[in-house]
Amino acid sequence: MTNILSAVAWPYANGPRHIGHVSGFGVPSDVFSRYSRMAGHDVLMVSGTDEHGTPILVQAERDGVSPQQLADRYNRVIVEDLQGLGLSYDLFTRTTTRNHYAVAQELFKVVHRNGFLVPKTMQGAISPSTGRTLPDRYIEGTCPICGYAAARGDQCDNCGNQLDAIDLRNPRSRINGEKPAFVETEHLFLDLPALADQLGGWLQTRSGWRPNVLKFATNLLDDVRPRAMTRDIDWGIPVPLPGWGAKRLYVWFDAVIGYLSASVEWARRSGDPEAWRKWWCDPAAESYYFMGKDNITFHAQIWPAELLAHNAAPGEYGVLNLPTEVVSSEYLTQEGRKFSSSRSVVIYVRDVLERYGPDPLRYFIAVAGPETQDTDFTWSEFVRRTNDELVGTWGNLVNRTASMIAKNYGAIPPPGELTPADHELLAKSKQAFGVVGDLLGRQRLRQGVSAAMRNAAEANQYLSQQAPWKLFDRERKATVLHVAAQVVADTNRLLAPVLPHAAQRVHEALGGRGAFLPTPEIREVADLDGGPGYPVIAGDYETQPRWASEPIVPGTAVPVPRPVFTKLGPEVVEVEMARLEGGPATLTNSPDGWSGPLG
Repeated sequence: MTNILSAVAWPYANGPRHIGHVSGFGVPSDVFSRYSRMAGHDVLMVSGTDEHGTPILVQAERDGVSPQQLADRYNRVIVEDLQGLGLSYDLFTRTTTRNHYAVAQELFKVVHRNGFLVPKTMQGAISPSTGRTLPDRYIEGTCPICGYAAARGDQCDNCGNQLDAIDLRNPRSRINGEKPAFVETEHLFLDLPALADQLGGWLQTRSGWRPNVLKFATNLLDDVRPRAMTRDIDWGIPVPLPGWGAKRLYVWFDAVIGYLSASVEWARRSGDPEAWRKWWCDPAAESYYFMGKDNITFHAQIWPAELLAHNAAPGEYGVLNLPTEVVSSEYLTQEGRKFSSSRSVVIYVRDVLERYGPDPLRYFIAVAGPETQDTDFTWSEFVRRTNDELVGTWGNLVNRTASMIAKNYGAIPPPGELTPADHELLAKSKQAFGVVGDLLGRQRLRQGVSAAMRNAAEANQYLSQQAPWKLFDRERKATVLHVAAQVVADTNRLLAPVLPHAAQRVHEALGGRGAFLPTPEIREVADLDGGPGYPVIAGDYETQPRWASEPIVPGTAVPVPRPVFTKLGPEVVEVEMARLEGGPATLTNSPDGWSGPLG
């Protein structure tokens, strides 16, 4: 058994999640975490809403509410979205808890004490019309390196280079389009050049990473420069140093610490305040960070640098583990266009849940999502995969097997003597656990799910060849249906990490009782340190079906089954395309957890 930290990107609390978001951080992390629990590992899956930074301030002012009220509103919306999708967090919390403030400030103080946060004067941008500081991500202009016209003030998404806002050509405010003014200001910078050799050495030890992620992370070392970790804003975590209290921590310094603070909060709520150390201080533990590709910088450079700087002379938390792997997905587009909440043409998670349920979306993302390359979501492909694969292959196998058993025997029949065809199918089904498990454990969702679905396809072919509905030999018919039911039970386990809601229905179709898989819950909790209460996602995941073939039990009553999945009519494409065409055609995508922290 291995202690595995599943660290899931923190969605920014400025709106509901769309399917581009959850294709990057949500479904991949949950499939991996569910599989790892079934395989016997001790998993801690944590995340929460990221609630600091300028975007919250700007939107709150626009909506006529306080930043905290805005964060509260969308924290609850996002909690409902992700729990409805079935994401099995041990704790999904938020960054406005007093626990998170304390953990983030402690790490900041240790990194400063170790000499890796150094004061430096810089040219900071302000809005001439409001006098408000403009964070670097709120400034847009032409990249001085590659000429990309929509580079941000901190990074160019086209060439990947870090930038300073003052270096942009033709800079403009993303809030109102005006040209920013630059004034001298002092901030504390993370001394990345001093950590570059350690970062490079650590990256050289990484094996098994997706090649695009490792290449991007390694290339970042070519242009390492100090990076400001404080900001001149009034919404965020105060800098915990004398003389710096008017400034706030950079949202990207504080947000990545959320992985640690959420683990600490989980441990405190579990009754064992030190339990988090199993995942963070044991060198044998493993940690996997899930996000979209535009966050590689922060997880393969900034966060490891923070950890290295902290570990140079650690504080009360001790030496903390660096990531085992940064698992980054590419972009998901829609009908050839990019997703964005800001332009009001997007497929929101809650709309898909309401109209089609969670598992068809989870399945599409797992088998056709942007795992290693940009992928296009189309409604026609969504309908095809739902109807042909979920309904036609997997649902058909479950229903035809359970229907014949219910009609002919009323319970799972005992097998008679097995033929070579029976042995061959059962052997393949058992072997699939090793094949699929290896792929899911290495975050190869597409291949893993395809291998699991082959199990269902081969069982369908077996039934067609054996044709039990034509057999007059009752013992042989019982044997064929017993073998088919065993493969159905096996395939249900293979697909359970991807299709947890359908797994319960399949479990019941074969006469199973009780909950097959633990499910995440929304719980209302009080702040551990006296702040206001808030909703969290949590669950009791200790009892899991094993990742192995387990013999079905003859005599188990099998009811007349209900369909596991709902077939979608062709009108779905027409209706959804009409919704899409109701707005602008060009959208901005960020399929990771952080869709919004721009400063």
